[in-house]
Amino acid sequence: MDIVFINQLKLNTIIGIHGWEREKEQRIMLDIEIGCSIKLAANSDNIDDCIDYFSVCERMKTLAKTHQNQLVESFVEEVSRIILQEFMAPWVRVKLNKPDAVNEANGVGVVIERTS
Repeated sequence: MDIVFINQLKLNTIIGIHGWEREKEQRIMLDIEIGCSIKLAANSDNIDDCIDYFSVCERMKTLAKTHQNQLVESFVEEVSRIILQEFMAPWVRVKLNKPDAVNEANGVGVVIERTS
């Protein structure tokens, strides 16, 4: 299996359980690894034959602006669902980092792996 990856996609979104977290956008970063085969695209040199990482990034930007999740766990589950269903990937690993959530840490968050 090959992997298409996106590292440290920076997004601003409303997320969190505390009142102050619901008042203004916070920065999150996504690392996404998408399992797929790149053989067809490598041979055809056609964007239609691969997972378009630009389109994935645009979809994640839209999600960050429109979601209603409070928990990072819910947000990453939605990210993985989108990758598996909308981009037809058989496997995905998603890491969500909230770099500003805890002053003493470089970031906190979750990592999940899902299959279709």
